Amino acid sequence: MSVPVMLSIKGRQSYMDQEPDCIELVTEGMLDFHNGGWDLSYEESALTGLEGVKTTFRVEKDRVLLERTGKLRSQMVFQEGVRHDSLYQMEFGALMISVCAERVWAQIGYDGGMIDLIYSIQVEQDTAGQIDYHLDISPK
Repeated sequence: MSVPVMLSIKGRQSYMDQEPDCIELVTEGMLDFHNGGWDLSYEESALTGLEGVKTTFRVEKDRVLLERTGKLRSQMVFQEGVRHDSLYQMEFGALMISVCAERVWAQIGYDGGMIDLIYSIQVEQDTAGQIDYHLDISPK
């Protein structure tokens, strides 16, 4: 059973010697429980620079998967202390990225919840920085 939700997303990206880049976004999404895990999905917008992309967070017992489809295709796996490699496919090419999650925490139900992710990222085996995401989920 899919239910409409409101998402409040806060992200902070710290890359090398640059000032951290912070984003805040409030958007509508859908929440569904199936096959033992939660799927939280929403359509990206021009505000995020990913217009034409659907983002889905899959929350399972010990990990969170982030999948993007559309103009951009990627799947990232967040599991504390475990490095995961994936292909990040854009319209003009693809990059190999690696993520290593320092914190993966989620508490979700049909009445809402939260997801916290803190992870470092490498692009083509060069350290790119650290990303912190916090998602608040509320019933619509």
